[in-house]
Amino acid sequence: MNWKPIVAESYTPDTFTAYCKSLIWTAWRPSFIVLHNTGSPTLAQRPEGFTKIHLQNLERFYRDTQQWSAGPHLFIDDKQIWVFTPLTTSGVHSPSWNKLALGFEMLGDYSTESCTTGRGLAVRNNAVAAIATVCGVLGMAPTTLQLHKEDPKTTHACPGKNIVKSEIIAEVTQLLHARHAGEHSIH
Repeated sequence: MNWKPIVAESYTPDTFTAYCKSLIWTAWRPSFIVLHNTGSPTLAQRPEGFTKIHLQNLERFYRDTQQWSAGPHLFIDDKQIWVFTPLTTSGVHSPSWNKLALGFEMLGDYSTESCTTGRGLAVRNNAVAAIATVCGVLGMAPTTLQLHKEDPKTTHACPGKNIVKSEIIAEVTQLLHARHAGEHSIH
């Protein structure tokens, strides 16, 4: 097994955009994004969101316990966007799509927790911002987004029944249009 070292750096939505624009996407270029939720930990189990120590613990779990070569690309909480596996390399997060897609993990269990109020909404907003950034930087259509449960080799309902794919796609599309308003207008 060749473990891909983690990045373990956090960003706000604005600094994440600058980070993504600085990357060179030639070695591996994803075709789409797969959205996940952590399930465990829940929002209640991480009242302050993720820390660098949490990411180091996840690294040990994926590398040493799971014997994987990498993990998901992002861990997103209500305060920040954490880069885990480098975005410019394939990760491990969805059996059918590891070599094709980026994996974004939202903190929480959205089979039981809300993503329309409070911390869950803040996580959702950060996830939408991250998806919009990557779609904008790589020229991917938001409609290519997949939910983990759509992977034919997956048996659980990740990212949970409270995440509605069409709503996320609409929010990402709206954010992309807001960020790039007027760029392609004809005068």
